Amino acid sequence: MGLMVALTWGLGIVFAKAAIDYFPPMLLMAIRSTLTALVLVWFVKLPKGSLGTIFLISAVSGTAQFCLTLTGLQHVDASAAALLMQLEVPFLVLLGVLLLGERPGLQKWFGIALTFLGALFIAGEPRFSGAWFYILLLIGGCVAWAMGQLMVRRLKGIDGITVAGWVAIFAVPQLFAMSAAFETNQLEAIKSAGWVVWAAVIYLSIGMTVAGYGMWYTLLRRHEVGTVAPFLLLMPVFSVIGGVVFLGETLTITTIAGGAIIVLGVYFTMRQHALRTPTAPAQPPATLTRPAFRS
Repeated sequence: MGLMVALTWGLGIVFAKAAIDYFPPMLLMAIRSTLTALVLVWFVKLPKGSLGTIFLISAVSGTAQFCLTLTGLQHVDASAAALLMQLEVPFLVLLGVLLLGERPGLQKWFGIALTFLGALFIAGEPRFSGAWFYILLLIGGCVAWAMGQLMVRRLKGIDGITVAGWVAIFAVPQLFAMSAAFETNQLEAIKSAGWVVWAAVIYLSIGMTVAGYGMWYTLLRRHEVGTVAPFLLLMPVFSVIGGVVFLGETLTITTIAGGAIIVLGVYFTMRQHALRTPTAPAQPPATLTRPAFRS
């Protein structure tokens, strides 16, 4: 089941990349959030006293992150983008240091350094020489996600499914507003959308959020976090394979080397926490979840 979680979440960026070649990205995520909200609203409780915080989370790690990430993804290969998005984990640690006064061990700092080194390998490729702005958008999406996860940490007594459901509910009007402000020809795009777009919407909402979270929480109830966390390192691997197989992307030696360094860096960044966690918590730690398109 751990492999299925990594596969389900890892292929999300492949589906999204395929869809935004034909469909406005903000509109895509607005429709995706609508479907997610319609599915989850029946199963989540009203988080009284926390709605304001969840609204802010939706604005930062939902709307802002989606807009930055999807816009960047339009101009960067899915495989490279999936690897660069692993910067979410070190950014989460760094923001914890700056805003919460956390003190990572040397192993985490080593992992963070490796992750950024691998990202530089990929971003420095000649084929991305004209795409630095969009790479920065992807990195900005990582920072937005990390900011949202710090806010999630402050929520007490609320499970991840409830957070995901209400984030989707709040994100719907925000994303439609962003699409109206920055995109055009939405009605024409909806009318002419092919099966690739609607398959992406269904996969991103039902597959990644509902099925993905369902499998993830099942694993956390049955096993220790340290046992299941390593499976998440396979997400970018499945994203890269999916980009090559389904999108016809070409892998370079530099991307492979940079990706290997990034995955190794994320492993060291996550490993310390995983080894110190004796039992599986009711809610997965923010450092062990990557929402890219799951929030």
